[in-house]
Amino acid sequence: MGAETDPALEPEAGLAELDRLAAAVAGKLPGPGDTAEPAQAAAVLALVLGARAGFGGAQADYADLRSSLLHEVLRRRRGLPILLSVVWIEVGRRAGLPVYGVALPGHFVVGVGDPDGDFVLADPFHGGRLLTVDDARAIAVGAGGAPDDPHLLMPAQPTAVLLRILNNIRVWAQNPQQAPERAWTRLWAVELSLLLPRHPAALRRERGTLLVQTGDFLGAAAELEDFANLVGAIDRELAVAVRQEAREARARLN
Repeated sequence: MGAETDPALEPEAGLAELDRLAAAVAGKLPGPGDTAEPAQAAAVLALVLGARAGFGGAQADYADLRSSLLHEVLRRRRGLPILLSVVWIEVGRRAGLPVYGVALPGHFVVGVGDPDGDFVLADPFHGGRLLTVDDARAIAVGAGGAPDDPHLLMPAQPTAVLLRILNNIRVWAQNPQQAPERAWTRLWAVELSLLLPRHPAALRRERGTLLVQTGDFLGAAAELEDFANLVGAIDRELAVAVRQEAREARARLN
């Protein structure tokens, strides 16, 4: 994702920073032969990443594309909850700690420990503040989720995390207050999403619409027709509407 915004980006710098932070975390953990309890591990991560390194977030970060790009989050120490959680996960993994993402509705946090046993929840957006299970359920309810969802606190799969990050970028790019080039940003976010093994089929139509906005009318028509063929058997009215969009895109070539 970072390379889409900065083709000259050197990923090695970000990887080295994650390694450095992990070494700092490892230096605060019990010695060989001792295993840190989940609460202790979370406290060390909060100390190193939150208190000392300054990783955290604020409401203003939601309006900044850099908050959704890992290399910028590592540089600025600011980001959206899901990107800050990725930092915790990657640093924790390098330090030998069991850290995983928890995709609550409307918010993203981490679990530290065994999701099927002893674990704690922490909120990297707020410096690593610990959350109770009731806190997590309240967050879910506040965002329209179900507090008794059996999957609420289960580890988020890597592809689901990537898709959620890309969805955040798409939402950012839809903001009418952004510059006109937002269509290009939204387009690459959609195209990266389409590379994932599980993605909403509607992204095909969105890609076609964005190709129209960015001037690729022939490519847009082909994408829209492919989507219409995909959904024709289950939603005939939608397929008819999308085929009309494809004809309109092709007509703009004249």
